[in-house]
Amino acid sequence: MNVLGKILALGVFGALAACTNNDPSALGGGFGNGANGGLAAGSPSDPRSPAYFQQTVGDRVLFSVDQSTLTPQAQSVLQGQADWLMANPDFVATIEGHADEQGTREYNLALGARRANAAREFLISRGVAGNRLTTVSYGKERPIEICSTEDCYSKNRRAVTVLTGSTLG
Repeated sequence: MNVLGKILALGVFGALAACTNNDPSALGGGFGNGANGGLAAGSPSDPRSPAYFQQTVGDRVLFSVDQSTLTPQAQSVLQGQADWLMANPDFVATIEGHADEQGTREYNLALGARRANAAREFLISRGVAGNRLTTVSYGKERPIEICSTEDCYSKNRRAVTVLTGSTLG
């Protein structure tokens, strides 16, 4: 089992151990046999959870230098996001647009806005209601990698779909 698998397993076991309800029927008749097919609610293995969206579907798409055009790979990720959002209509999302550190603050804020809007428009074109999607641009202000190499720059040129809430109680 790799390190990520061990971490995920520990997280699931920790979450289950933290439960205080000792009624086996609360889990759908027995341990691990819940209403969602034995998956821990909210875990990365639960297809309805934000963790699943982030880790399995993918919450980000990357862009080329000075571009807001969606690549085929970005379109594939966004199609998965659209499918997930359509299957989970109670969730809303904010799409964050980001840029690398090259260029002025103003230029990168505008570029980040174009990237976020490109992702939003793709999701809308696939059936996601526009009132469920907002955008924000951070330009170069929130890098995930800090260094002056193309490898870092390429990770910072992105649009990230963040699930910001649910109408679920």
